[in-house]
Amino acid sequence: MSTITEIPERSGAAFRLAAGQTLTVIDPRGRQVSDLLAYNAEDLDEVLSSGRTLDYAETIYLTTGNLLYSNRSQPMLEIIEDTVGRHDFLLTPCSYDTFHHFYPDLPPHRGCFGNLAEALEPFGIKPDQIPTAFNCFMNVTVDGATGKLDVLPPISTAGDRIVLRAAMDLIVGLTACSAPASNGGSFKPIHYRID
Repeated sequence: MSTITEIPERSGAAFRLAAGQTLTVIDPRGRQVSDLLAYNAEDLDEVLSSGRTLDYAETIYLTTGNLLYSNRSQPMLEIIEDTVGRHDFLLTPCSYDTFHHFYPDLPPHRGCFGNLAEALEPFGIKPDQIPTAFNCFMNVTVDGATGKLDVLPPISTAGDRIVLRAAMDLIVGLTACSAPASNGGSFKPIHYRID
C-alpha cells in the first residue's frame, strides 16, 4: 500500500495524478473539510467544473458512482468509494475576502483559495484559474422552499474517506480547510494517498 501524506491544518498541497490512479482523501480526526481541484495536466485551461458536474449528475449530493466533469464536459474523476455521502460543489474556496465577509471579528486568513494558489503556482496555475472546488466532507444544506444555504459541521468521523479514480492525467490541488463554520469550529489535518 502506498504512503499516506498529511496536509497540515489550514494549508494545501498539489501533485500529479495519472489516468487510472486513485486518490483517497481521508478525514483522520473527523469533521474536517478538504477542497479539491483538478486540471488537465496537458492543458491547464481544462479544469474541474461544478456547473457541468451538477448538471449531468442532476443532484447536488455527489457520491459513489458520480463523475466529476471538466469545463469541456469530459470526465476528470470518478467517485469509486465514499464513506460519508455528503460533500459540497456549490461554494467557492474561502479567501481573505470571504473571511472579511463571514468572520469580521476573527483574524483574516488566506483560506483555501490562498493555499491552493500557492500550491498550484509551481505547475503554472494562476489564482484567476481557480474555480469552485469540490469540497470533500463539507456539509451544505439547501432549503427547498427559499433556496437558503446553511454551512453545517461535517458529518464525517475519524477515518472517513472518499476515493476518486482519475479519468485523465491531472494536476490536483487539495487543502485542509481554514473556515471555522465549515469544520465545526476547529481545524485539523487532511490525509491523502495515491494508488
